[in-house]
Formats: sequence, C-alpha cells, structure tokens
Amino acid sequence: MKNLIAAGALSLVATGAVAQEYATITYVEPRYITETISRPYQSCYMVDVPIYGNVGGGGATGGDVLGGAIIGGLIGKGASGNDKGAAVGAILGGMIAAENKNNGQRAIVGYQQQQQCETRYDTENVTKIKDYKIRFEWNGYGGSAYTYNNYSVGDRLPVEVSIRAK
Repeated sequence: MKNLIAAGALSLVATGAVAQEYATITYVEPRYITETISRPYQSCYMVDVPIYGNVGGGGATGGDVLGGAIIGGLIGKGASGNDKGAAVGAILGGMIAAENKNNGQRAIVGYQQQQQCETRYDTENVTKIKDYKIRFEWNGYGGSAYTYNNYSVGDRLPVEVSIRAK
C-alpha cells in the first residue's frame, strides 16, 4: 500500500498537483482566556458645603472717620503744598476709613447639604474560549491546528494535500 502511495506521489510531483481531501478529527481541546470587564455606575452621596458671608464690619465709628480724615489731610497737604489738597485728602481719608470698616471679613456662616455624584467602576473577570486545538488524521498521516470552529471528535475536516519534490 505504501508503494502505491509513493507511486501516486511521484505522479503528482511532476505536475505539482493539489487535492482536496477530508481528514477525521481525533482530538479537540478548547483553550481559554480571562478578560477583565469594567462596568461603570453612578455613586451619589450627600456632603456639607460651606456657605460664606461677611462677618463683623458693623460700620465705622466717628473716631475711625476722624482718624482717616486727619491722616488724609496731612498726606494731601504734604503732597500738594496747599489747603485745598489737605481738604481733598481729609475727605478721601474719611471715606476710606468708613469703607474699610463696613467690609468686614468673609467667613463660613453655615453649611448646606448637597448631593455629589461620581462615576465608579465594577470589574469582573470573565473566562471565555479563545480557540480550539485540534488533531486530525488523513490516510494514516496526522496533523494539528488551531481553529475558531468548535469541532467534535469524529467530524470530517476539509484539508488540502499537496506533494512536491525537494
């Protein structure tokens, strides 16, 4: 029988023929991979948010305005060298002193509940089939391959057989 195959092979060598044949599957092994899947979800919670406001600054006293006017007058007289500059400086100094006392300071005057949300992720490892390792046999010759097809032992698999001289 082997001589018959060799004779047939020699007849194919000269032409480089290719034949379509069917092999029988003798072994199937699924191969697996593990993938990590991330699923987003919203997570919401309540937080205290500070409320800011002005505190203090109940207004300027007469002494504050008088002190500002005196200092402003002295600076105005020194800068201009005459009484008109002193008068303008006194008015501006009094206004500045009154304004500074009215502003007060910013501070936290209370808290307000507020909802805040953020995106978080759940991860899950999933095992799934990557491919299949198969072994097959054709006319007493064996081979193996990797395939995405889910074959069963005994299934027939189309194979291409070619013979050529070295």
